[in-house]
Amino acid sequence: MATATITPTDTKTLPTFTVGDYASFALAGAIGCGVTHGSLTPVDVVKTRIQLEPAVYNKGMFGSFSQIIKSEGAGALLTGLGPTVLGYSLQGAFKFGGYELFKKTSIDYLGYETAVKYKTGVYIASAAIAEFFADIALCPLEATRIRLVSQPTFANGLVGGFARIMREEGIGSFYNGFTPILFKQIPYNIAKFLTFEIAADAIFGSINTPKDQLSSGALTAVNLGAGVIAGCAAAIVSQPADTLLSKVNKTKKAPGQSTLGLLAQLAGELGIKGSFAGLPTRLVMVGTLTSLQFTIYGSLKQTLNCPKGIELGSGGH
Repeated sequence: MATATITPTDTKTLPTFTVGDYASFALAGAIGCGVTHGSLTPVDVVKTRIQLEPAVYNKGMFGSFSQIIKSEGAGALLTGLGPTVLGYSLQGAFKFGGYELFKKTSIDYLGYETAVKYKTGVYIASAAIAEFFADIALCPLEATRIRLVSQPTFANGLVGGFARIMREEGIGSFYNGFTPILFKQIPYNIAKFLTFEIAADAIFGSINTPKDQLSSGALTAVNLGAGVIAGCAAAIVSQPADTLLSKVNKTKKAPGQSTLGLLAQLAGELGIKGSFAGLPTRLVMVGTLTSLQFTIYGSLKQTLNCPKGIELGSGGH
């Protein structure tokens, strides 16, 4: 994913992005996240079932696949496809478009030389702020997805599930999981972008051929490799909150109980071991989708004629 390489003394070459440019970044991110999350819906279904009912789905990823197909049919593996594609398309738009926006804003505010010096902080802040807004868009659809997966007879799809939750529980119930989704997604997104930038920087630094002379195939291989590393790091960091999110969207609060109170109750019930239920499945899922997201995002940026991003190292996306 080619980006503009700028030296600390070359501050005048910093690009100026238009609203249209950021819209293109957002569109590329939306397609990349929507396609990858949608294609991995069967894995996500298995992962969620293992988290919610570890005593039932206790035969690992492949054994759980077989259990679901045997008891409910292969179609059950596509449960929640609609909210998954729509929710993560919206999230991807804010995640990638927002990351570009807040990284550029940080560099403009700090100055390029200072931004290079504190690039880790720039990556962390940009990823965190972008994810906060992405989660506002994602939360209602993620709540619908989890309800459909955890209660297969709840509704027959996105529209029916969304409408039933709205009718029976009110719009506020869509955000019951907002706190855990923030605890899950913000560390996840920070680990995802920060690890990718560091991994790509290290890989390019270990290659004798200059980055601008590498073939498109070599660049794709670097993006895939750095993406796998980033995805695994992000999965491990965010796994406990991901498990809590699955639980909180299935469990109704007791009368007068706050969301934080429910989270504390569920965390106590799960313990450390329970918090990491389904991690191997999630490592496969997140490692795969993250590597594909960065690769698709870079390819779509070229197709959409997006401007080159600002690079604070030899990596970048």
